Amino acid sequence: MAALDEIKEALIRGDEPTLTTLVKEAMGEGISAKEILNDGLIAAMDVVGERMESGEMFIPEVLMSANVMASAVAILKPELAAAGVQATGKVVFGTVKGDLHDIGKNLVIMMLESAGFEVADLGVDVAPEKFVAAVKESKPDILALSALLTTTMGMIGTTIDAVSGSGLRDQVRIMVGGAPISQKFADEVGADGYAADAGSAARLAKSLVQ
Repeated sequence: MAALDEIKEALIRGDEPTLTTLVKEAMGEGISAKEILNDGLIAAMDVVGERMESGEMFIPEVLMSANVMASAVAILKPELAAAGVQATGKVVFGTVKGDLHDIGKNLVIMMLESAGFEVADLGVDVAPEKFVAAVKESKPDILALSALLTTTMGMIGTTIDAVSGSGLRDQVRIMVGGAPISQKFADEVGADGYAADAGSAARLAKSLVQ
């Protein structure tokens, strides 16, 4: 559909004035908010994620697109709520205990939200028991753990062990990431998935809830 293609292109460009105009026009033409969200906005952010992975787009451009999408979603929210559109899934996210880095985590959260996920951000320096409590309370589909230091990456394994010890491991998928993390490490600590960057994290999360 031409209108949705134009919406995708405007979002990828980070052109907020054009995007918001196109979204309002599409709604006026009778295109549902759900269709605009899934086939226009989320589809565009999938492209942004792919381009980030391939090095065609850089973090400032990705952030611009994510912020522009938030403006478009704000326009759609009343209709989405009225239509009972559900989130793609729920994610509890935090940087593990001893690690105060949050820039990468925040970028991943923006990409997850752009992919339609509801994200509860626990922040940084999060103790294993706090992750466990959040999983108990929120019952998320995914628990996302981030570590940016080699000295704190072991805490990812400790946190996964704590989730297992609480009897909740079979109720949540766990994805991990951060500069020192690798697929090998993710396999060793029993995570369900590993993502090297924000774009692949959004794609991984979608695959984990299918």
